[in-house]
Amino acid sequence: MKYFFLTDGWTIGRVWGVGGLWDQVLRRRPPEIQQVNLCIWDQSQQEKMWLYRVEDAVLMVEVKPDITQTTNPSNTIGQVVLTRLMTAEQVLERLGTAATECQMNKNL
Repeated sequence: MKYFFLTDGWTIGRVWGVGGLWDQVLRRRPPEIQQVNLCIWDQSQQEKMWLYRVEDAVLMVEVKPDITQTTNPSNTIGQVVLTRLMTAEQVLERLGTAATECQMNKNL
């Protein structure tokens, strides 16, 4: 499994695998991407970042602000492509940093 953190208010867009852009018709399924019920609160940036788990076949993930949740869409970034997904060890290291606070969401 691979992991990434996604800021609260952002959504997942396109997904790439080994053969390029993820083709749901060819693979007969969407990519396995699941939000884990764990987030970190970055006190310096004042933002909540949720942990997501993705299958090993996923190489890159496009993320973008959810325009339904933003008050001024013209002030946001269009999209970002995450090309370096994290290992479980890297996630644990990030969770252990002093500048973050872990939180669990019991609704997920």
